[in-house]
This record gives sequence, structure tokens and C-alpha cells, in this order.
Amino acid sequence: MVALLLVEDDPAIRRSLQLALERYGYTVSVAGDGLTGLEVFQRERLDLLILDVMLPHLDGIGLCRRIREESQVPILMMSARGDSPDVVSGLEAGADDYIVKPVDTAVLVARIRTLLRRAAYSPAADPGAPPAPYGRTGPADGTAVLSFGDVTLDTQALEVRRGGEPVALTPTELRLLLAFAERPGTVLDRQRLLRDVWDYGWDGDSRVVDLCVQRLRKKIGAGRIETVRGFGYKLRR
Repeated sequence: MVALLLVEDDPAIRRSLQLALERYGYTVSVAGDGLTGLEVFQRERLDLLILDVMLPHLDGIGLCRRIREESQVPILMMSARGDSPDVVSGLEAGADDYIVKPVDTAVLVARIRTLLRRAAYSPAADPGAPPAPYGRTGPADGTAVLSFGDVTLDTQALEVRRGGEPVALTPTELRLLLAFAERPGTVLDRQRLLRDVWDYGWDGDSRVVDLCVQRLRKKIGAGRIETVRGFGYKLRR
């Protein structure tokens, strides 16, 4: 069973979402504030977290930052406004995606399934796993370990090192790096990255791409991913 944690301070919304998600077969733990959510996270084994931005005691952004200090578990943020600066702050804090309230259950479940697929991707462990971004698990010549400056990427073990030290990436950040590594030096536009990395079958909010690129740059080096204005991004060889 897939175990979720829903942190939402509104009792009616919390209960309705819990019941809806349980009907889809998920095991759902709930919390009404950020501190309680943190306690549940530290106590239980969870596969994915759904955090409201506005929470008492410890808000969703602060909770996301605390969780990212010790875990790369997929995190989906909920916000009452899609244009809110809170959305940007949540993505900067390490969230993988966001959804706007009031929440459409079908959309929420689709986002959850996408994040879980992304987190479970492991070509080394499962030869029948879904293909990596852009359709391969490594470069065309079959090389497993790629080097870009002081950054190395093992496309089979899914391990990243910088200067010989391990780099902890979220599932989304790892898939984004794999997408760039498939085509070093090639410009990848935001909408294609949304479709191939985020698994969106529609043109979503490109902010998730920009902010994930920012987070990835902090971890592998600011100059490693170049912005091509008006087009997108490319990985420097």
C-alpha cells in the first residue's frame, strides 16, 4: 500500500481529501498543523507528502524545508492561489510540484501517480522500469558514468557526485539532470521538459522547471546548466 501524509489545517478539506484518496486505495495519515505533520513524518514510513502552504505553528514552506534536510521523499504543495508567491517559495524550498485549491480529486491523484512513478524510477534495479526521460537510460554509446566538469552521473545506479562527494537529489532533480545528460550541449525548452520530466500531458506552469533548475544548479554548480534566453536550458559539456 502506498502511504501518504496530508497536512491541511481545514478539517472539512482534510477529511474530504482523506476519504477521496482512500477510495483510490492509498493509506492516508493526516495532520492539522506543520509541527504535527513533522512528527508524523518522522514517525511513519511515507511514500509521498501533500502539504498545504498555510499551516499553523509551522507553515508548509517551513515544513518542506525541514523535511528536505533529511529526506528526498516526493512533496506536493497545495496553495489557494496559483499566482501566489507562496507557490514559488514552496518550489524553492524543495517541493516537486504544486496544485491549486479547491483541489480536483482526479487532478490530485494524477499528480500523485506521476510523482510516485518518478520516485520509483530505477533502471538498474528493474530492467522493465519505465524509460528514462527522452527514452533511454544512458547516452547513445551505452556509457553508464558520465562526467561534466567535477560532476559525475551514473545513469544506471542513479548516483550523482560532485568533486567525489555524493549529491542528494530529489527524484525530480535527478530526472531533470538525466534529461540534460541525454543531450549535453543541446537546448531543451521548458514545455518539452514539462512533458518529459514532469510527465505532464499538457502545457503546465513553467515555473516548476525554472525553480527546479535553480535548485539543481545549487547542487551541481551554477555554471553547469546554461540559460539560453527565449528557448530554455542546456547542460555544458
